[in-house]
Amino acid sequence: MRAVRFDAFGETPYVADVPMPAAAAGGAVIRVEAAGLCRSDWHGWQGHDPDIPSLPHTPGHEFAGVVHAVGDGVTQVHAGDRVIVPFVCGCGKCTWCVSGSAQVCPNQWQPGFHGPGAYAEFAAIPWADFNLVALPDGLPFDVAASLGCRFATSYRGIIDVAGVSAGESVAVFGCGGVGLAAVMIARSRGARVIGIDANGHALALASQAGAEITLDASAGDAAQMIRAVVPQGVDVAVDALGSAGTAGSATRSLRIHGRHLQIGLLPPAAIGDHATVPMHTVIGRELSVHGSHGMAAADYPRLLADIAAGLLDPAQFIMRTITLGDTPGALVEMSTGTEPGITIIRP
Repeated sequence: MRAVRFDAFGETPYVADVPMPAAAAGGAVIRVEAAGLCRSDWHGWQGHDPDIPSLPHTPGHEFAGVVHAVGDGVTQVHAGDRVIVPFVCGCGKCTWCVSGSAQVCPNQWQPGFHGPGAYAEFAAIPWADFNLVALPDGLPFDVAASLGCRFATSYRGIIDVAGVSAGESVAVFGCGGVGLAAVMIARSRGARVIGIDANGHALALASQAGAEITLDASAGDAAQMIRAVVPQGVDVAVDALGSAGTAGSATRSLRIHGRHLQIGLLPPAAIGDHATVPMHTVIGRELSVHGSHGMAAADYPRLLADIAAGLLDPAQFIMRTITLGDTPGALVEMSTGTEPGITIIRP
């Protein structure tokens, strides 16, 4: 089969013919119908993630497809099933998985990080019965793949972690894929949403997703611009980009007793040896700081139900589709910036 690989971190990826994966006991092999081009995979390619065990490596952690084969012991999943794969696959047996928090399973396995991912024609995953989510017949593979880490992380972060409710003010810093999802989800809960980005196209998409106000981050201090609109500060600030600058600005834009939600990954260079969230501000305003690390497979039906009910429309964010052959170049281009909206790979 064909797959995207890289031989060294930061070295140009390429497409190669590699052996077909086999379904291990308890696992499954999925024929990849659609995968998402995500900045998290860029971080992995750059060497920012210590979970990649060996090289060469195939990235790709957001995908949906059709079950091709299952291993011994699998009873709930069958060849031919249409499925979506959470980017965090829980073991299904530990305390965290049993309690419904598989997204923080200490034994977790992530496609494209702990093993070969979905920038390929086929991908294998473990613990299939626990992790594979049945895909409704009416949901296209492209849309399912776009849910991957962006919508799943934002959905759980906005609703379950930050607890956004009707009437609250929410500022979303960074209106890429995960940020646009955060805007749409917060608005679906009745919040007043402010979108912040330096890209005009991204801000236009944020307005389309439900942002009442959009602010150009290149025009000045974002926290000050937010306070010009909401003088006391916002209830919830979301760093959906992942940088020392956006994390700091998001925190400074909060009201007393506000909540900071970090869903954008920060590369090591941004973290350094100091806190990226200004802790003196956290202390002085008694702020709450939260992180969101994806969503357990068991919670996906809620997200899928909101899409079916028309509360959420992730399809509007899909801006482009590319082939497997286009993917190495697209991954490299992310080093100079991220295109607004979502790019889908069709292997």
